[in-house]
Amino acid sequence: MEFNVKKLASDAGVFFSRAMQFTEEKLGQAEKTELDAHFENLLARADCTKNWTEKILRQTEVLLQPNPSARVEEFLYEKLDRKVPSRVTNGELLAQYMTEAANDFGPGTPYGKTLIKVGETQRRLGAAEREFIHSASINFLTPLRNFLEGDWRTISKERRILQNRRLDLDACKARLKKAKAAEAKAAAVPDFQETRPRNYVLSASASALWSDEVEKAEHELRLTQTEFDRQAEVTRLLLEGISSTHVNHLRCLHEFVESQTNYYAQCYQFMLDLQKQLGSSKGEIFSGTFVGNAESASPAAATSPPAVAAATLPAVPTIPVVPTIVGVPNTVAEGVLNPSEVKPPASGTRRARVLYDYEAADSTELALLADEMITVYSLPGMDPDWLIGERGNQKGKVPVTYLELLS
Repeated sequence: MEFNVKKLASDAGVFFSRAMQFTEEKLGQAEKTELDAHFENLLARADCTKNWTEKILRQTEVLLQPNPSARVEEFLYEKLDRKVPSRVTNGELLAQYMTEAANDFGPGTPYGKTLIKVGETQRRLGAAEREFIHSASINFLTPLRNFLEGDWRTISKERRILQNRRLDLDACKARLKKAKAAEAKAAAVPDFQETRPRNYVLSASASALWSDEVEKAEHELRLTQTEFDRQAEVTRLLLEGISSTHVNHLRCLHEFVESQTNYYAQCYQFMLDLQKQLGSSKGEIFSGTFVGNAESASPAAATSPPAVAAATLPAVPTIPVVPTIVGVPNTVAEGVLNPSEVKPPASGTRRARVLYDYEAADSTELALLADEMITVYSLPGMDPDWLIGERGNQKGKVPVTYLELLS
């Protein structure tokens, strides 16, 4: 118990000495040991690294999980060393709703079929998003978080120790300076005209006391200087390790970019596949707009162009029981289209604006670019979901749903 009391008193004295030195430095009443320029640059770079790492970490967390409540929940699970429960992504939840809606509307209806296709794509997008979040969390967020919670805490701790060693060193310098000034004053030549001999004795005694005080202060200064130099070297090595931290974070950043690139490439491919699926089935949904309802047409009327199509887009008249149609090759009448042999009708062509990009599936189709203008017309015997499109010397089939027919 006695030892603890002495140690407590000693620690209180050291704390009081540091506080006095710190206060006097702030007031400009005490000198301060300055660190070299290289050391100061290392400190500034470390602080800059810590600040920007925190900002990048927080914003990346927002990018991967925009919901603040979910981020707080994940933070609590992490602090409690518990596994974060699996969370359904927005895409997967949307896919679930679309599938349930398709079952209610009827999976055989055009709307239901499309809901199922879009829902499946949303499910794949949600799975890709989950994989991207997991990869980014492991390869990018975890290293940044480990730096802030590991290396930076060690650096901060050693910097605080170095600060205390510096305060102790400057306090010892101040005590030595005061002791030397008092010793010099005590050792000054006494006044020989002093009539009381007792003053000579007091002067000699005071000089000896201050000499002892100077020796003690010099000894303490050597000890504190050694401790300060040792701590400065330890802190310097940790600060120079920031360069290795930058290299590690650079590697993690490349992995993050690679994961993000793969994620967006998967999303793009999924949407391209969905667009092609919808392009082949849009005629079922929009057939009433362009060619009417084929199911309601009688078998006799099926041999002639539908009434709505005729009103919307003029076509070459058909001649029943005639194997050859004027201006149209036999291959068209037989159901096999060769666009290079097709000749536009004398009347009935229209201009159309392309709504979306379209990639030709084979040589009979014409590739399209969004917002371009082409000439279109219909031929007898063609699928009502398709038209013949011309662009300069190029010619081929184009899907009706990718076009906006102009008057």
